[in-house]
Amino acid sequence: MPEFQLRSYVRIDCMQPQYAAYVGATVQGDIPVAGMAELFIEVAPSNEVYRVADVALKAADVRPGTQFVEREFGLLEVHSFDPSAIEAAAQAIFSLTGLTEADAIVPEVASAQVITNVDPYQAQLINKFRRGALLVPGQTLLVMEIAPAAYVTLAANEAEKASDIDQVYISNVGRFGRLMVAGLESEVLAARDGALAAIESLARRGVPS
Repeated sequence: MPEFQLRSYVRIDCMQPQYAAYVGATVQGDIPVAGMAELFIEVAPSNEVYRVADVALKAADVRPGTQFVEREFGLLEVHSFDPSAIEAAAQAIFSLTGLTEADAIVPEVASAQVITNVDPYQAQLINKFRRGALLVPGQTLLVMEIAPAAYVTLAANEAEKASDIDQVYISNVGRFGRLMVAGLESEVLAARDGALAAIESLARRGVPS
């Protein structure tokens, strides 16, 4: 049997309004709202996410938004207004697996591109698949790619904390997560710096917080 692996451990202290709205529009389970705390756990082999979800939900008063199983990885998202409930769910998972947050893969920013004065045709192409705000021609666009994928959620939330931007697209499943935010150039640059600082802080410490 393949060895259990904790790929991602992502704690979000307070979901920002646009980020929470985006998550609420895309999850298949319970809908979160702004102000909630959130936990993402990504595991391998993928089917282990069922046991992880079971122990987390039985151990704490948390609500499940996502239980996603693909070929390689399984992803669980839970949320609560009570941060201590998120902590209890995490500790139950660690007790089950014998792992700690230090065993999670350290996130890495694969790319962070800033595109100024977005062309109308490119905006329309992106709007075809976006799930968040419409990308308006002339805006500045940030496209960020992070591995493992679940950490892109932290980048999205921290980008919104740092600046007044529009959440356009968040993909947190697979080997790489992708984030698109848009707005005025100065705001997008501030959002980029806030997102990078959050991810790089985890990398410097060597363990997620």
